[in-house]
Amino acid sequence: MEHQVLDKETLEKQAGIFKLLSHPSRLCIMVNLLVVKESNVSNMQNCLCEPQSTVSQHLSKLKAAGFIKGTRSGTEIVYKVSDETVKCMLIDMLKLLGKGDIIK
Repeated sequence: MEHQVLDKETLEKQAGIFKLLSHPSRLCIMVNLLVVKESNVSNMQNCLCEPQSTVSQHLSKLKAAGFIKGTRSGTEIVYKVSDETVKCMLIDMLKLLGKGDIIK
């Protein structure tokens, strides 16, 4: 290819983002965290209608990738989106879907 737009490292990083966000539950977690700003596992579990252990596994993957961070508040951990690139991608996705107005 004569004109490579993105280098291999950038392509691999972006592919990793899309791979992690390709699971509907992880995408739901990220979008909901973007909208509500922060949430604990119990609230996410109720929203997703999935067992807490499953939600926790998804959170672990998102946290390991640096997409979210958790802050201990008493006995619970409150999560929020921490990656600006992912945040911008999600906002753009919501705008394309006509849902951009839910972000405040």
